[in-house]
Amino acid sequence: MNQNSDRAGLQIRAIEREDNAVVAEIIRLVMTEFKAVGCGYSINDSEIDDMYGAYAVKGSSFYVVELDDQVLGCGGFAPLTGADRDICELRKMYFRSELRGMGVGTQLLKRCLEEASNAGFKHCYLETMDDMQQARRLYGKHGFKYLDQPMGNTGHGSCGTWMVRRLVPA
Repeated sequence: MNQNSDRAGLQIRAIEREDNAVVAEIIRLVMTEFKAVGCGYSINDSEIDDMYGAYAVKGSSFYVVELDDQVLGCGGFAPLTGADRDICELRKMYFRSELRGMGVGTQLLKRCLEEASNAGFKHCYLETMDDMQQARRLYGKHGFKYLDQPMGNTGHGSCGTWMVRRLVPA
């Protein structure tokens, strides 16, 4: 299912196997831009090079954002490892700089939250970095509340901001 925006040429769609290389490039580019390299960051996750395969399991979805047929962003959700079954995690929502500030984050976030709710999750958790101010504002604007400590077992111990929100039943 494709979701088009008001901007011509913008599309949010499910990841395809052919998107793996460009998605890995986007994740590594953005993580490096924000100096999120080294131990405890998602840049080291084994799934980075096969996001299509990693999110092809039940209860998981991953999307790419295309502008004029060029993939410039991504994000998705999956069950939160080490937590209750009704909690999912928003994962790897990253955009190249040319896509930021266009409202695409809101569109992709809404898509992920709606699909997570449809998949039966009751809460959505996320981790981000303290200096990703634009992302933190986006999450707060959409009902995410700050936590004092992390949930689950993501392996991302270098992220210092943890947030959660209740999902609206489908």
